[in-house]
Amino acid sequence: MITIAGITKHFGPLEALRDVSLTLRPGAVTALVGPNGSGKTTLIKIVLGLSRTDRGELRVNGILADAAGEYRRNIGYMPQAAHFPENLRVRDVLDLISALRKGDERDDELILAFGLKSEMDRKVGTLSGGTRQKVSAAIAFLFSPGVLILDEPTAGLDPVASGILKDKIRRVRAEGRTVLVTSHIMAELEELSDDVAFLCDGRLHFAGPVAQLLAQTHKHHLEPAVASLMRAHRVIRGTDDHPMLTLSGTEGT
Repeated sequence: MITIAGITKHFGPLEALRDVSLTLRPGAVTALVGPNGSGKTTLIKIVLGLSRTDRGELRVNGILADAAGEYRRNIGYMPQAAHFPENLRVRDVLDLISALRKGDERDDELILAFGLKSEMDRKVGTLSGGTRQKVSAAIAFLFSPGVLILDEPTAGLDPVASGILKDKIRRVRAEGRTVLVTSHIMAELEELSDDVAFLCDGRLHFAGPVAQLLAQTHKHHLEPAVASLMRAHRVIRGTDDHPMLTLSGTEGT
């Protein structure tokens, strides 16, 4: 579980996040959506400990996020574009990461399912974009983390590999883990997600089940529902302190 309470973040005069409160429940996939520049990347960086908040609190599986960063051991992260040392072999990358997690049991399911055993002696710099993405996915799930953050996880994957990864996401959800996914492919998010969180201009304007969002926007699918949120926010504005858009029953949305 991820619990975000009143997080605010500034970059100089720019307010990237304002008073964001959100709970990502275990056993559910939450889609984080919003227009470019809405604060999604900033929020993910804060959860990963790559950026500090100006105000607010973050807990991961009940552990308070602090400078020591111990809570991060329970997070698996798949970036939109992974960067590995180009001269290392795939085997070297996996061995290096395993050495940092000495004693932790490995989950090699994706390594086997993606056929990465045959790629182990290839240097990362020679891999195709899709194969790099497979390596990145395998690493995110490698130590059975309780929380997974997946940024555009199927980007560059062929249909077979994409299906393998989606099936893995469904299995870890069934195991009670917490999954946060971002993607520009709304049909993919609709296929995988239980909940949705919508950010715009650094504020959280909706957080709840996908079914609730569809009902409130009178749409049948996630893509037009999210588009409806974006249009409404851009057209209906209040003051800086009191935005007029209210699309859920929770405070501050």
